[in-house]
Amino acid sequence: MKKNKTVLILVFVLFSLNTIAQVHDKSWRDIANKKEDVWFASLEAKQIAKNVLLYQRDIGGWPKNVQMHKPLSEDRKAELMALKPQGKGATTDNGATIQEMFFLSKMYRQTQDEQYKNSFLKGLDYLLEAQYDNGGWPQYYPLRKGYYTHITYNDDSMVNIMKLLRELKNNTNYYSIKPSKSQLKKVTLAFNKGIDCILKTQYKQNGILTAWCAQHDENTLQPAKARSYELPSLSGAESAQIVLLLMSLENPSDKVITSINSAVTWFEKVKITGDEKDKIYNGIGQVMNKRMIPQENETAIWARFMNLEDNKPFFCDRDGIKKATLDEIGTERRDGYAWYKNDPQLVLDAYPNWKLSLKKKSYKKPKDELNITVSKDGSGDYTSIQDAINNTKSFPYNRVTIFIKNGVYKEKVKVHEWNPNLSLIGESKDKTIITYNDYFNKVGLGRNSTFYTYTLLIEANNVFLKNLTIENSSGEVGQAVALSVFSDEVAVVNCKLLGNQDTLYASGKGKQYYKDCYIEGTTDFIFGSATALFENCEIYSKKDSYITAASTPKDSLFGYVFKNCRLTANKGIHKVYLGRPWRIYAQTVFINCELGKHILPIGWHNWSKPEAEKTTFYAEYKNSGEGFQPEKRAYWSYQLKKREAKKYTLQNVLGKHKKTSKKEWYEAL
Repeated sequence: MKKNKTVLILVFVLFSLNTIAQVHDKSWRDIANKKEDVWFASLEAKQIAKNVLLYQRDIGGWPKNVQMHKPLSEDRKAELMALKPQGKGATTDNGATIQEMFFLSKMYRQTQDEQYKNSFLKGLDYLLEAQYDNGGWPQYYPLRKGYYTHITYNDDSMVNIMKLLRELKNNTNYYSIKPSKSQLKKVTLAFNKGIDCILKTQYKQNGILTAWCAQHDENTLQPAKARSYELPSLSGAESAQIVLLLMSLENPSDKVITSINSAVTWFEKVKITGDEKDKIYNGIGQVMNKRMIPQENETAIWARFMNLEDNKPFFCDRDGIKKATLDEIGTERRDGYAWYKNDPQLVLDAYPNWKLSLKKKSYKKPKDELNITVSKDGSGDYTSIQDAINNTKSFPYNRVTIFIKNGVYKEKVKVHEWNPNLSLIGESKDKTIITYNDYFNKVGLGRNSTFYTYTLLIEANNVFLKNLTIENSSGEVGQAVALSVFSDEVAVVNCKLLGNQDTLYASGKGKQYYKDCYIEGTTDFIFGSATALFENCEIYSKKDSYITAASTPKDSLFGYVFKNCRLTANKGIHKVYLGRPWRIYAQTVFINCELGKHILPIGWHNWSKPEAEKTTFYAEYKNSGEGFQPEKRAYWSYQLKKREAKKYTLQNVLGKHKKTSKKEWYEAL
């Protein structure tokens, strides 16, 4: 019996030694990432975990290129204890810190030992502290002089950090350790800042977004140099992992979508086909030489470094001089570096499904079909205003309200004829901005191109806009509409309409109400055929030109009516007309308005149409300010009498002219 027991012990010892030998033969990366979960409860794993805790600096990070599982002598343990307070060598390069935290998470999942949890959270605090204000991370923290301070995408350093933060932020259970609420807020903020940094560092080549460098200057965000053979360049490998990270975002913003689409276009443009990497080995399996050889129908590869100016691949030895071919550099660098990569193929393979999922997400059903929220950060039902409109019920019986959170929405928005009873309500007038930059020559659709340049187009009846900035940002480049309204019973309240020529196209045969708005422009910046009442608005002229260009139909009772408005202008502007007739039956009236000194004494212009002097109706009543000079007005304009002015009431201009107990549309705002 004793003999059998001795044999069993011997077998167990031999088995344990063999298992340890197998572990020690592997790399630390393999052990941290590929071990079966149950192994992390073993005595062997706990022994390795002691090393991991010992290597961690007091600041929270770990050094790189350390085989954490290798046995440590007592002298080495003492050295590591002495290094702890210094923080020296702590980094996220080559997977350091991230893989140690992953290992500790697996240990905690199996053992629930608090020391692993505390070490993990200490590592998390380290990552949060190391982040720059602009959202990037250096290669080393505490900061180490040299290129190590650059924002580091090299070897996926920053992407690895972002992946860890993403899992914690999304509470995916990938990591067994949960941050506190205060830490989680910091994690979310750090992740969002990181995405912002990624978007800001994407390199523009001749104004077109392309990809990223392996490292970017931490101050200017421009591509930066690292080691002597790692010059500023566009990187195929690191850029691919960045794009895959962006593609994993749950509700990507317009900027993220544009970034991904641009990078994919660049990957397609710079891929290399028809060549294959070839390696020459010696007798013991070591690489002796690398070269590129022609090969038909070979899968695509991408150069590690490409010129910022023209995307041409280049190669570099330790002398820091660019070479055009791999053959031109020395054996040591040629054989000891990955000059070509195929990582971008992962992006190209995933891209079609990503596009499809994006389309599906844009057509999801909101929680409340009558109260929809749009938010750039993904916290609402939609990130796009147009997606929200497209998914509303057609011809609803009840009013649908789309609440738009603060943000800059660069999109061309259309409220279709089948979307009546719709309200677009911004969170705040100055910070909820819808902007686009189409203009006449850019659209290029012939003589009617103006009407396609809108930023926001309203074709439906009973639409209400409030607390929005609607902007055509194209600049002073000719006709460029910000807001275009064709329909009936449309109210625009407390909004800013920004542009230059043709800012507001108030047209159609319907009734429109503009209240407490700011409207700016250069030439004819309020134009069209609608019956429109402007009340308590500021009308701001940016240039010596014309404010209105009405095209009122012959049979309309009213055209444009301005009541209690202020007409202001840029400094140095002093030759502005109240209006000119786009069509000869134009009607425009100013009542109780304050006219700045920029308004010309003559007031009105006939647009070189003498016949319009007999058919237009341009009039004023009790205006004030330096620009109100009734005795000098064009002889064919009018100064209304009191009884004539009385008819310009809200009810007369916008009402249905019928008796009813039901509130009119403009009374329910």
